[in-house]
Amino acid sequence: MDVRLTPGMLSTLQNALKTGAPAAAGPAAAAAAGGTSFSNALGEALKSVSETQTQAGDLQRKFQTGAEGVSLEETMIAMQKAQVGFQAALAVRNRLVSAYTDVMNMQV
Repeated sequence: MDVRLTPGMLSTLQNALKTGAPAAAGPAAAAAAGGTSFSNALGEALKSVSETQTQAGDLQRKFQTGAEGVSLEETMIAMQKAQVGFQAALAVRNRLVSAYTDVMNMQV
């Protein structure tokens, strides 16, 4: 189980912002320059959250069926990691929607 879920998501986004191409150049220029675009970083972070949720669900099923080597503590920690990752992704989504709404409501 990956303990660095939330910090990993944050560092991925920070690296994308540091190494990405200027906003006017777009994601194609960022990929050509060897950097990571924001959309790619966000997609990878969401994949990480999804994988963590899947792993937590698998551990939960294994614990419920009485599989060997799966403890309650391990299962609960995995479930909490998945919940924290989901809440972080939800907060990012809410901020992006809010920013989009603000931009769309600007007077031109």
